[in-house]
Amino acid sequence: MWLLLAFIAVPMIEIALFIQVGGFIGIWWTLLIVLATAVTGSYLVRNQGLREIGNLQRSFSELQDPTEPLAHGAMILFAGALLLTPGFFTDIVGLSLLVPGFRRAAFVWLKSKIKVQQFEMGDGPAQRPHQSGDRVIDAEFEDVTPQKPNRDGPSEWTRD
Repeated sequence: MWLLLAFIAVPMIEIALFIQVGGFIGIWWTLLIVLATAVTGSYLVRNQGLREIGNLQRSFSELQDPTEPLAHGAMILFAGALLLTPGFFTDIVGLSLLVPGFRRAAFVWLKSKIKVQQFEMGDGPAQRPHQSGDRVIDAEFEDVTPQKPNRDGPSEWTRD
């Protein structure tokens, strides 16, 4: 129901804002603003998206919960879609999602609404990051696996 309401309300808000702003500053300035927000927004989305990918990789390498970098990345992706959509309302929402403080507040709000039952990384037992007091054992090894005999000729499957 909420999605249907959004699909009806957002275009109506955009049309009303286009009429009001276009009547106040003119059609060419209105179109220039819409184009400028799309270009600027895509530049900002690219930079912030690359930064969040780095944060996500860091959380994986340090075996930390990747929920927050994933959520920030999703919000940046959504902001990019909103900024490429022509309109003032979508531009305001998209630009606000590019502000790290707003994203953090949105993440905290979303986190309070969603309850995660379980989180696991990998398919083995729980792992923990290496601590500075961990022991490191330096050793050499030799492969003692027996070698399979090399058969010259066709296998039994290819015999006539």
